[in-house]
Amino acid sequence: QVQLVESGGGLVQAGGSLRLSCIASGRIFSPYVMGWFRQAPGKEREFVATITWSGHGTHYADSVTGRFTISRDNAKNTVFLQMNNLKPEDTAVYYCAADRANVPTMRISDYDYWGQGTQVTVSS
Repeated sequence: QVQLVESGGGLVQAGGSLRLSCIASGRIFSPYVMGWFRQAPGKEREFVATITWSGHGTHYADSVTGRFTISRDNAKNTVFLQMNNLKPEDTAVYYCAADRANVPTMRISDYDYWGQGTQVTVSS
């Protein structure tokens, strides 16, 4: 089992920045693809960004491309999501997830482990 714990959420004004972190613990013996997803009130969970084990491969949702950056520090079992130029429509609970297959994917069903989420609220 792998446990994921997100942090770094909060309230920020439009145009501001936040940096989310996700620390993994437990049976981490294999490389994982890591992803960030978000879920706004009344909406389905959606893909935000993903990163390969090496960190060299990243992919973003169109809505965040150019504003968000995903990165990871494998020595610290941590993945980050730097969010700049935040917009009110970015308001959501943000979740990190791990994919044991280590294949970059945007599909929620491909991820095996999930954190509990951290709230991000962007005021206009």
